[in-house]
Amino acid sequence: MSHIDLMAGPPPTHLPEDPAAADLAAGTSPVDAVRSHPDSPFAWAALAEQALEQGADDVTVYAYSRVGYHRSLDMLRRNGWKGHGPVPWEHAPNRGFLRALALLAKSARAIGEQAEWDRCSEFLRDSSPTAYDELLD
Repeated sequence: MSHIDLMAGPPPTHLPEDPAAADLAAGTSPVDAVRSHPDSPFAWAALAEQALEQGADDVTVYAYSRVGYHRSLDMLRRNGWKGHGPVPWEHAPNRGFLRALALLAKSARAIGEQAEWDRCSEFLRDSSPTAYDELLD
């Protein structure tokens, strides 16, 4: 009889390659990546990061990162994620989701939405402690 570890939790989720990641790496602008791949967490996270770097209003960064976060949830669910469990930073295709989630947490804090900051930063830590350390101050 085989032994099943009921305390092990769900296996890590590994998202498939996001075509927008290659486009962005090749020099496509974030806005053009979003236009070409509107369901891409990578594209929305890149757009949010660009807005932040260019000094956009925190509400704009929040909106872009929220879209990336929701696109990520859709993608995670399509790939077997059940609402919890590891989404490792070490698997590069997961980084669009993790970056969008970190940006959502930071921009929520910036606009004074403490409950959203708490929820998103905890979700990031639970998904990937490495991403939490890399992406949140």
